[in-house]
Amino acid sequence: MSNTYQRIVLASRPDGEASTSNFRLENVPLPAVGDGQVLVRNHYLSLDPYMRGRMNDGKSYAQPQPLDQVMIGGTVGEVVESKHPSYRPGDKVVGMGGWQQYHLADAKQPGVLRKVDTSRVPLSAYLGAVGMPGVTAWYGLVRIIAPKAGETVVVSAASGAVGGTVGQLAKARGCRAVGIAGGPDKCAYVVDELGFDACIDYKAHAGAKSLAAALKEAAPNGIDGYFENVGGSILDAVMMRMNAFGRMAFCGMISGYNGEPIPMAHPQLILQSRLKVEGFIVSEHMDVWPEALGELGAMVAGSRLKYRETFAPSLADAPEAFLGLLKGRNFGKQLVKLV
Repeated sequence: MSNTYQRIVLASRPDGEASTSNFRLENVPLPAVGDGQVLVRNHYLSLDPYMRGRMNDGKSYAQPQPLDQVMIGGTVGEVVESKHPSYRPGDKVVGMGGWQQYHLADAKQPGVLRKVDTSRVPLSAYLGAVGMPGVTAWYGLVRIIAPKAGETVVVSAASGAVGGTVGQLAKARGCRAVGIAGGPDKCAYVVDELGFDACIDYKAHAGAKSLAAALKEAAPNGIDGYFENVGGSILDAVMMRMNAFGRMAFCGMISGYNGEPIPMAHPQLILQSRLKVEGFIVSEHMDVWPEALGELGAMVAGSRLKYRETFAPSLADAPEAFLGLLKGRNFGKQLVKLV
């Protein structure tokens, strides 16, 4: 084991669109392990859209990412040294290890590390389908949309780690699942591999009215539940097709992550259709994680929940992969391979 490791810190805050110049790759000494601490060799790093919001120095649901500090991020890896009785070298763990090859965790703090079983679920899946994205999908669908069998659920960014799970969980509950994704390849994946009933390529439509017409065809009985990841004209189109008393779970608004305003064309539809609109942050609902992870893990282990992963080959490639994620260049869950 080397005496140094690589990490990526936030070097500057973006002015509008983020760029690779906002990040800095550093070589630093390995830390000494103190009482109650655990040193983890990170195997995979998760890249997620929420990181873009944390790069800004503005009011949000979480504190901004500090400058010159390791970029925040979920990781899975292996314990290499431990001075805590609950962890041994070789244990596979998930935590918020950040954009770095190793991280030192204070295992005395509850929730900092969680041991995982890789005998039936691959290690990388604990950052996707059986991790934060999966629980995000589960909470928004089960607790906010609360679908009933026979209803229609629509999800944007349907080929992504969250959206793909939403549709499969909806299908498992007897619903019609309709996805919205960018490009024919992603739509084919959503229908042919993930099992959605239909998928609309938003890139094939010039605006909200055209997209709403496509939704009318894909969801002839209207939309009862909508899982929002994008915003903009996609949201406008969906609102035109929402049934009375429909439920909308707002998870992400990736169309405005660079600071652009996101106008809503027909807000009166919230009143006219008596819609329930609720935004949520999954880390504020830790009480549901055991139930959600139990269902998600069983589905992955039983090959009833499918997913796709895109891997950046090294830590140095993380910034470019992250910027690609924000533009929809990835396919499925975006990860960085660190070993």
